[in-house]
Amino acid sequence: MKITKFKGDITSEIAKSLKNSIALDTEATGLQIPERDKLSLIQICDAKGNVFIIQPNKDNFKAPNLVSILENDKILKIGHFLRFDKNALEFFLKCKIKNIFDTKIASKIVRTYTDSHGLKNLVQEFCNKSLDKRQGSSDWNKDIHELSDKQLEYAANDVIYLHKIKDELEKMLIREKRIDIFNKCLNFLDTRVALDQNGFKFDIFEH
Repeated sequence: MKITKFKGDITSEIAKSLKNSIALDTEATGLQIPERDKLSLIQICDAKGNVFIIQPNKDNFKAPNLVSILENDKILKIGHFLRFDKNALEFFLKCKIKNIFDTKIASKIVRTYTDSHGLKNLVQEFCNKSLDKRQGSSDWNKDIHELSDKQLEYAANDVIYLHKIKDELEKMLIREKRIDIFNKCLNFLDTRVALDQNGFKFDIFEH
């Protein structure tokens, strides 16, 4: 696994090299985005397994090369629980992420034989790997060059398996004839994020 670190933004050369699909994840100072916590890291992985970890500019969060990829509707963005990542990226980078595949939503719709839909569960089932999640509660806001190899590996592991997981879940969705309802859920994600950003964190459809 090759990890390349960037401060502020990826280069235009890297942006031009990213085609068809990327895996996507973020780290933040906490889970209360945007009212309390801030975006700390952005991890992307191409289909060849190259991982790029970007620490955004905390003063202005400008990253035009990365934004050009996120807004490119010809490039699929694969993520796990994109409700959080989409919220953070769109709020801080002032962009609109297009063309997504959420592996958590897919898992909940098609893996009805289990209640375990975390990334660790999906990696175990589809990639036969065991993720070490002990670095999850880290200070991701420290300088990217001060992050340990273990922390960088943790961040990279959140994206390197997503292409494989997406392919397997998509096959299951098609087989079980649930791909249409999955796509409708993805279309609703924009609304769910808008609700989050307006303070409606609860399920408005509950009684």
